[in-house]
Amino acid sequence: MFEVVFLGTGAAVPTRFRNLSSTALIFNGELFLFDCGEGAQIQFRKARLRPGRLSRIFISHFHGDHLFGLPGLLTSLQMAECTQPIHLYGPEGLAEYVDFHKKFARFGLRYPLHVVEVPDGSDGMSWQESGYQILCKPIAHRIRCLGWAIVENARPGKFDVEAADRLGVPNGPDRGRLQKGEAVELSDGRTILPEQVVGASRRGHHFAYCMDTSPTPNAIALAKGADLLIHDSTFKEGEEQSALQSGHSTATQAAHIAREADVHLLALNHISGRYMPFEEKELLDSAKAVFPRTVIASDLKRMTFEYEA
Repeated sequence: MFEVVFLGTGAAVPTRFRNLSSTALIFNGELFLFDCGEGAQIQFRKARLRPGRLSRIFISHFHGDHLFGLPGLLTSLQMAECTQPIHLYGPEGLAEYVDFHKKFARFGLRYPLHVVEVPDGSDGMSWQESGYQILCKPIAHRIRCLGWAIVENARPGKFDVEAADRLGVPNGPDRGRLQKGEAVELSDGRTILPEQVVGASRRGHHFAYCMDTSPTPNAIALAKGADLLIHDSTFKEGEEQSALQSGHSTATQAAHIAREADVHLLALNHISGRYMPFEEKELLDSAKAVFPRTVIASDLKRMTFEYEA
């Protein structure tokens, strides 16, 4: 299971209705943060997220509405006496940005901060962690911008209790070893193989985040088959030229990306402040006409994704 909490869902400047970009992902006990716009830590508190669970922060690009909340969050973690390592990912230059604020504001960090930069010339990177993979690819904005994906490793197949009973596998450690993929020898000398009692492996969760981008094949690649794609949807249908000039997408264009990637659910995000709440239904309806499994993000909205059977 994983849970997504939208902390800020607006574009460029905060409004009465939407804060600036930041999304939390709670995944197997870890808390990840995608972008950290101004006010992110206030939303963090409103959502009752625990600072001590935060382990990874992913920055898409260096526009202020995705970045200016980061120095404040890092210092607040210090004041909360957090001790867990924080892994901070983003474009080349991110370490320099953090170092500038540490020097200018004269603050240090007692917890370990590991900054991982994606080189400007890179066409994508990946990191294998315990149980999941982190992926990033450049997407299409006015400046260097990265899309992100978290892809869980395949899960073991279901254990067939009835088959184990028929084969005489006793309850206890032998069944556990079979579930882990190990063969076991029974007391009567027979060898039982995992495939005799364990079904085919099952797909893990897949989360994709593509913010501040025009439509691009790299967004499709990151989101292929994802449980959830969070995609830039700054403009409504008919404003494709504005979207292209500013390096953004319309809600309809985001829906086409979701359909091409065959995702389970699309969340429209990064909504322009030019739209009043009553106008947002137009964005959602235009997207759903292309990709029916679409929702529109709103501040502090929570979404939970269970494993498939």
